[in-house]
Amino acid sequence: MAMVRETDQRLWRVIDHYVSKAREAVDMSEVQAIGVDETSSRRGHDYISLFVDLAAKRLLFATPGKDAQTFEKFCEDLQAHGGNSEAIAEVSMDLSPAFQKGAAEHLPNAQVTFDRFHLMKLINEAVDVVRKGEVYSQPDLKKSRWLWLKNPGKLSAKQSAKLQELLKNQNLKTAQAYQFRLTFQEIFTIQNRHQGAVLLKAWMENAKASGLPPLVKVTYTLMNHWDGILRWFESQITNGILEGFNSVTVQTRPLLSQARLSESFFIGGRLLGLGGSGVLYR
Repeated sequence: MAMVRETDQRLWRVIDHYVSKAREAVDMSEVQAIGVDETSSRRGHDYISLFVDLAAKRLLFATPGKDAQTFEKFCEDLQAHGGNSEAIAEVSMDLSPAFQKGAAEHLPNAQVTFDRFHLMKLINEAVDVVRKGEVYSQPDLKKSRWLWLKNPGKLSAKQSAKLQELLKNQNLKTAQAYQFRLTFQEIFTIQNRHQGAVLLKAWMENAKASGLPPLVKVTYTLMNHWDGILRWFESQITNGILEGFNSVTVQTRPLLSQARLSESFFIGGRLLGLGGSGVLYR
């Protein structure tokens, strides 16, 4: 920070002061549906839990860690800004046991929806495990990872042609897993809980019958989170908006002091969050 003849630590303290003052006016009295996800201030380190107002599409709160205690801290901050944890009726999250515990303990009236994008991540991981296990016996699968994991509409013409060529091999286990991926994704275009449940059960039975271990493993995960998965067909809420906030907070990394990275990350994130009437908070 030589251009302004101040240390970066001092500038961050000044920014933190004014961001904190601005945050005092934040009103959370209308918050009823939230999404929660984790990100990190450094790749693979220093996890931070983010809480977002799904209706107002604003970032409400962030705190170090990704355990159940993050919900307690959020609820304290919610109350300090006029909100009420008992008024939270919906929460979208991943399958984290810690998040489930936190929601159960601190959001007594909230119904949990397991984020469908995280569910798709599970399916994609299963497809990729199948591909990796088959690539040595099927050399054509080399360098094909994203052909199976991207949505068909996102592929280039060259990629699409390559995928169609691979799909002609009826003995390809990866192609079989890919069809399960497409079918699973299609189920979540349904907006009826009963119909969604019927289709999901059929999908799970077929996945078990496929004999593909990664997909069989996924079916047990789905069954163990059944109610929260089916809740999506009624709530229709996701953590999609949090992906945007995650990318914004990640953009602050190059600006931060390595000596005080975690603290600076929060201040930088809070500043970027002000535009949405809510801010990150440590």
